[in-house]
Amino acid sequence: MNKQEITKKLIENHTAFADMIIGLNDTDFMFSFNNKWTAGQQLDHIYRSVAPVKMAFTLPKFIPGLLFGKANRLSKDYDSLVEKYLLKLGAGGVAPGKFVPPIISINQKEQLKKQLLKTVQTLTKKINRHTESQLDEYILPHPLLGKLTMREMLFFTIHHVEQHHAITLRNLQNKL
Repeated sequence: MNKQEITKKLIENHTAFADMIIGLNDTDFMFSFNNKWTAGQQLDHIYRSVAPVKMAFTLPKFIPGLLFGKANRLSKDYDSLVEKYLLKLGAGGVAPGKFVPPIISINQKEQLKKQLLKTVQTLTKKINRHTESQLDEYILPHPLLGKLTMREMLFFTIHHVEQHHAITLRNLQNKL
């Protein structure tokens, strides 16, 4: 995926997820299946996950290189990155503490949607400051996957929201 395709998918996926959450009635928004996260907590988790990616892309380009280094390999393609992530989850990987959402109330719904979509919008603008080769050159740390190229981090971000969208829908189906 090139930058244009990445930014399009980031906006589409996050907008679809946020719109689905906002469209839930209060009961569904607060529903927790088997003590799993509520839809509101899913929304907060996605926001907490996108915010540091946006921050990394906001830094001057040389900072990630100084802090985390440069890639010594080619970026994985989207499917390979997703496969690696699913293997880590299957091995027991979970979100670290700073990505675990608190209890989210109904009156936070709209604000969380606005925060998430604003963050994604800013991220997509910052992606355009980077060349295609820079997305494959600089490394960012991921708490579960280790060192990822910037492009791989964006692939993760695209998949991550799709995954939580599906989890939320699956949890709500269990409500019936």
